[in-house]
Amino acid sequence: MSSPCIICVAITGSLPTKANNPAVPITISEQIESTHAAFEAGASIVHAHVRNDDQTPSSDTEKFAALKEGVEKHCPGMITQFSTGGRSGAGKSRGGMLSLGPDMASISVGSCNFPTRVYENAPDLVDWLASEMRTHNIKPEVEAFDLSHILQAAAMHARGEIVDIPYVQFVMGVKKAMPVDRNVFDYYIQTVHRLFGPDAAWCAAGIGSHQATLNEWSISSGGHARTGLEDNVRLDRDTLAPSNAALVERTASICEKYGRPVATPAQARSILGLRPIGSETA
Repeated sequence: MSSPCIICVAITGSLPTKANNPAVPITISEQIESTHAAFEAGASIVHAHVRNDDQTPSSDTEKFAALKEGVEKHCPGMITQFSTGGRSGAGKSRGGMLSLGPDMASISVGSCNFPTRVYENAPDLVDWLASEMRTHNIKPEVEAFDLSHILQAAAMHARGEIVDIPYVQFVMGVKKAMPVDRNVFDYYIQTVHRLFGPDAAWCAAGIGSHQATLNEWSISSGGHARTGLEDNVRLDRDTLAPSNAALVERTASICEKYGRPVATPAQARSILGLRPIGSETA
């Protein structure tokens, strides 16, 4: 297997704080610095959330704009992917930053249980987020917490609500949502290929201690990988990850193990059908 593997680094998220790991980047300057180090280590996508000064989640468009500007300046060609996740705001505030035109944005097309609440993604909100992504020429990354979310993405694609072939990310290991199960994982891959074609790109994310497991499964199965302090603050049970870059380096070593080169930003853009480096923003 020699196809390039895209590494996405989820730098901050909405939950981890410096009390969990001092390396979690909170301020925009910290996020830019952390992203640059991860970029140098091999990440070609940055999955971005922003925070308030007190470390709580934020949907502040100005913060997203500053982060996007810094990433574009210091990480040439890196793909910016904004989160529209539910912890950062309610209703349409979750997509208020989409007008900034990032390359990609995450979208959850259905609801599921989370550890202490329902992760609610109402159909009208999903439709609106998808519409905003079409308007601003943003490629969705479908975060699939359940098999039904892959099927819903296919239905949205058939209706023209998702224009390109969906890029689906399997999210496994969230408590009370989909556990880490190899048979389910393999069926997810089969389902993506059945619905979107044998060459459809996909990726996976493992939460907490499952991060390395999902990296291994994805890379060895021809998919792409997500890592970063949003999902996991440790290298192992006894060792905090010193940086996002360290987690990217670990993922890159798994790529080497399976004979897969780490995708450059240009290769990642080609795989995902994004505008090439240096082209004018649509």
